[in-house]
Amino acid sequence: MNSTTNAQDIAILKYPGGGDWYANPTALPNLIKFCNANIGTQINEKPGTVEANNSLIFQYPLLHMTGHGNVVFTDVEIENLRQYLLGGGFLHIDDNYGMKPYVIREIARLFPSKSLEELGADHPLFSQEFKFNQGLPKIHEHDGNRPQALGIFHNNRLVLLLTVESDLGDGWEDPAVHNDSEEVRANALKMGANIISYVFKS
Repeated sequence: MNSTTNAQDIAILKYPGGGDWYANPTALPNLIKFCNANIGTQINEKPGTVEANNSLIFQYPLLHMTGHGNVVFTDVEIENLRQYLLGGGFLHIDDNYGMKPYVIREIARLFPSKSLEELGADHPLFSQEFKFNQGLPKIHEHDGNRPQALGIFHNNRLVLLLTVESDLGDGWEDPAVHNDSEEVRANALKMGANIISYVFKS
């Protein structure tokens, strides 16, 4: 680990395929500020940006991935990302509407012998810092389906989280971007804080 990266830094995963990996530019910085102010983290307020084939991913305990479109990892990226996740890393993929079928295809390449499992409302992720009795909150309408938190587990450890029909990242953005109510934004930020706490404190 180099001197510019500490154990609580977060990076955005830049991926190929044409999808907008750079979506929601204010989201993660806002979530980091919320966590540093409310749950005792000391995360660098400027998240890094890494590609899946880069060894730098191993310096980040948590990678965040979002967007609306296609995702296509190379075989080298798949292997490096797999080793990162099996070696203690964590990937949160927040579907910003439209990327779900593509990331599910790539997750199947990452873990061909594993299946995404839905996390029940009793999972510790939903009570880590803030209580969500119904599980993942609904932030934006999208297709009107219920929000789902889907995970990949390895040795009983959650290594990958896919959140769909929720769009947490939109709720983390600056208030003027989506004009969400304070309640909606608070729910998004609190759920995001639970994810970060789960990764850094569990």
